[in-house]
Amino acid sequence: MNVFEFLQNLMSEVPLLVQPLIVALAAAIPFVEGELASVLGVWAGLNPFVAAGAAIAGNFLSVLVVVVFGARIRATVVDRRARRNQPVAVPVGAGVGAGGTAGVVDTVADEGAESKPDSKGVTRLKRFLVRFGVPGASILGPLALPTQFTSAVLVSTGVSKRWVLLWQAVAIVAWTTLTTLIATGVLSLVTA
Repeated sequence: MNVFEFLQNLMSEVPLLVQPLIVALAAAIPFVEGELASVLGVWAGLNPFVAAGAAIAGNFLSVLVVVVFGARIRATVVDRRARRNQPVAVPVGAGVGAGGTAGVVDTVADEGAESKPDSKGVTRLKRFLVRFGVPGASILGPLALPTQFTSAVLVSTGVSKRWVLLWQAVAIVAWTTLTTLIATGVLSLVTA
């Protein structure tokens, strides 16, 4: 039994008041996310607004957790690399200012890091990021990776937590609304 079938069976067995919670929990699962969770809610008989709202909330809360912890992990790694690679003594007038030191640390840290090839999804997301910036990468990100993974990649590149959260919220609302509207339309055609 796959996750989607399990969630559909669970939705049919619980009271109506608990169903939005199940939709929200399903939306927190990568690859299910708000898009499929809202479809699950609509097909289970929930009001489309309730299904979409629960799916958006569940997906965004999981992204929030990823962004907060991802930013902490990145800060720890960057601080550790900076301490490990900090020059012992810098002569006065050597031309290394506050901005120059950061460049030296980044260069040294990057040289020592083992490089592992990125997956197709991460490569595509990084292309979106270079071409369209954070807004475009966030909105187009679900075409490459789940929003939780997209958020982790964006935070790991040094993008501000607030900026990632803002654009991930926009993307989650847009994609979940789109799939909810499609599911509602398909359901009305099938039941008509």
